[in-house]
Amino acid sequence: MTEYDKLVRDRIPDIVAENGEQAVVHVAEGAEYRERLREKLCEEAAEFRETGDPEELADVLEVLAAIRDAEGFDRGELERLRAEKADERGGFEDGVVLERVE
Repeated sequence: MTEYDKLVRDRIPDIVAENGEQAVVHVAEGAEYRERLREKLCEEAAEFRETGDPEELADVLEVLAAIRDAEGFDRGELERLRAEKADERGGFEDGVVLERVE
């Protein structure tokens, strides 16, 4: 028996069953679901940071889409906010590292 206590993709219990094991699950809703999505975002971002694997980055995008939907954020509004912030402060394309301010 292995304990996980984490949000997983919807088909994971089926995949576990196909491997001859039984997954014990519950469905997170409301505040628990939103909190577990935030935890999952950190988990997936850390995995991408460690490996640089594009599949891990795809997982980050999947979690971001789920957060957007769970929070009721409008995709167009998020893009507007992103673009507005990029216009005001720039993006990350140049690789600028702030070492200190004197």
